[in-house]
Amino acid sequence: MAEEPLENREPVEVGLGEGPVPSPALDQDQGSAQKAQLGRGSRKERVGIVVSDKPDKTVTVSVEMLVQHPIYKKRVRRSKRFMVHDEHNTARAGDTVRIIETRPLSARKRWRLANIISRAE
Repeated sequence: MAEEPLENREPVEVGLGEGPVPSPALDQDQGSAQKAQLGRGSRKERVGIVVSDKPDKTVTVSVEMLVQHPIYKKRVRRSKRFMVHDEHNTARAGDTVRIIETRPLSARKRWRLANIISRAE
């Protein structure tokens, strides 16, 4: 029996025995759709509170986020601290600031200060 040429064959998706593999376009969640919409070259932005302004031209910003627990599905508050470049030393501890992703500026700094949203009282 002669085989048909490769150009005429239909593509076959290979899975791990679970049936057909869903296509990426049908399996996109909301986060993936947002990433695709932002496109290449867009920078991440975060809003957080300055917890330290001791080093020169650097502030430490704590960003809080709500994430869903993988098993219990309850929303849990998580925080992460970023070292942020503050060129003019304008931010003070307690300020709410917007930070933007940038190229590596030092061993730990990959973010820079975009603007100060509100001052500490």
